Amino acid sequence: QVQLIESGGGLVQAGGSLRLSCAASGRTISVYTMGWFRQAPGKEREFVAGIAWTSSTTYYSDFAKGRFSISRDNAKNTVYLQMNSLKPEDTSVYYCAADVYIGITRDANDYDYWGQGTQVTVSS
Repeated sequence: QVQLIESGGGLVQAGGSLRLSCAASGRTISVYTMGWFRQAPGKEREFVAGIAWTSSTTYYSDFAKGRFSISRDNAKNTVYLQMNSLKPEDTSVYYCAADVYIGITRDANDYDYWGQGTQVTVSS
């Protein structure tokens, strides 16, 4: 069993930056694909970014490309999401997730473990 705990969310002005962290416990996540998703009120959960266990492969949704960066520190069992140039439409609850079996995927249904989420609010 893997427990994931996100942190680093908060209120920021448009154009600002935040760095989200996802700390894992219970089992090493070093061989798992990790992803970040977000969900705004009344909307479906959407993929933000993912990273393979080797860290050599990262992938992003179009809205995240050029602004967000995913990374991982397997020694710390932690995944990060650096978010720059934030916009009001980035306001959401952000979730981190671990994919044990599938590998590179943007489908939330392929992820096996989820954190509780951290709120990101971007003011205009």
